[in-house]
Amino acid sequence: MKRFTTTDRIGDIVVALPKSAELFQHYRIDYCCGGDRSLQAALDELHLPSTVTDELNALARSISDRGDDWQALTPPQLVDHIVMTHHAFLWANLPKLSELTTTILRVHGANHPELKTLHSLVGALKTELEGHLVKEETVQYPAIEAYFKDPSPETLKPALDVIRELEAEHVAAGNILKQIRELTHDFTVPEDGCGTYRKTYALLEATEKDIFQHIHLENNLLFPQLANLHSAL
Repeated sequence: MKRFTTTDRIGDIVVALPKSAELFQHYRIDYCCGGDRSLQAALDELHLPSTVTDELNALARSISDRGDDWQALTPPQLVDHIVMTHHAFLWANLPKLSELTTTILRVHGANHPELKTLHSLVGALKTELEGHLVKEETVQYPAIEAYFKDPSPETLKPALDVIRELEAEHVAAGNILKQIRELTHDFTVPEDGCGTYRKTYALLEATEKDIFQHIHLENNLLFPQLANLHSAL
């Protein structure tokens, strides 16, 4: 197993060691939209000690079989995984999040005015991501499938042309998630929070984790793979 240093790119670390995503999430290190930065840059920004690198290497030593070897997947295989895992999660849970935040706003809004802002943020996230998923499923992913059936610059072009748009949407979703985490104080349910309140915050945290993994797979694996295919043509 490679020994990681602070000069390594965050995205490259998560590609090589998928379990590191959990460590980065614990320290609130952005490994999806911020995956192109060095680990040192993230540590400096968040005022974190260099011992995070020691934890990272200890994690690497403890894992003999990573299991999730995303680098071994072809672009069509990676797309299948993203659709079946991450798109499926979001299509199922974004409407639930909308309903749950509406419910807790109605019940607890008088005592927790921040829930009005949370409700707006969840609505913005739902709108942003649903449009994003449709664009991937109707434009980029079919183009990838077409390219692997008939490799040519023409079939690959639609998949490449939309990358900057998708990356910008990743940043927008990531910014909303940061606002949600700050507003909810790291998804901490207040003392007077009911079961629905707890369910809402738990689903928000699970959604954040899923989106981070989704964006990581695209920004740090799928999009570079497509760029490599373009360079080889």
